[in-house]
Amino acid sequence: MNFSVDNLTTERKWRAATGFSQERFNQLVPHFKVAYFRVNGVDMTERGAFIPHEVVIKTEEELLLFTLFSFKANLTYDLLGLVSGMNGSNAKRNQESGITVLKDALAQTGHAPKREFVSVAEFEAYFQAYETLLVDGTEQRKQRPGNKEAQKDCYSGKKKSMR
Repeated sequence: MNFSVDNLTTERKWRAATGFSQERFNQLVPHFKVAYFRVNGVDMTERGAFIPHEVVIKTEEELLLFTLFSFKANLTYDLLGLVSGMNGSNAKRNQESGITVLKDALAQTGHAPKREFVSVAEFEAYFQAYETLLVDGTEQRKQRPGNKEAQKDCYSGKKKSMR
């Protein structure tokens, strides 16, 4: 990988690249390693032994760095691949793998946010301890499908933007 934890020599660089301090990153690494094994049934060094070509991301620590960096940098897959020494499709695959493992690690440690509620009562019970709840209700642009029936589900009724 073109960048590694060895290049992150200051707290400023750690926060710029990952959004985490080095200490928080190091606390997450063992959980990420366990989650990687749980998700894939093998650790990264064993998995790399079965791949016939040279792999860019060799350890769970590097995959975690890559995943957090991809969130922080918000680059296209082609640029993410360029920065990390791989092509865009491999950058996408590695990011997806890292996200899956990270979700598992956060869920196992009790740090994953709750994103789905079965009922309004469950939602209210979950947030009853909080005085204020902020919800981002910003409408996101979406590419409408070509099929006319499917387009109906994506119609918002809003006027075109001034962009």
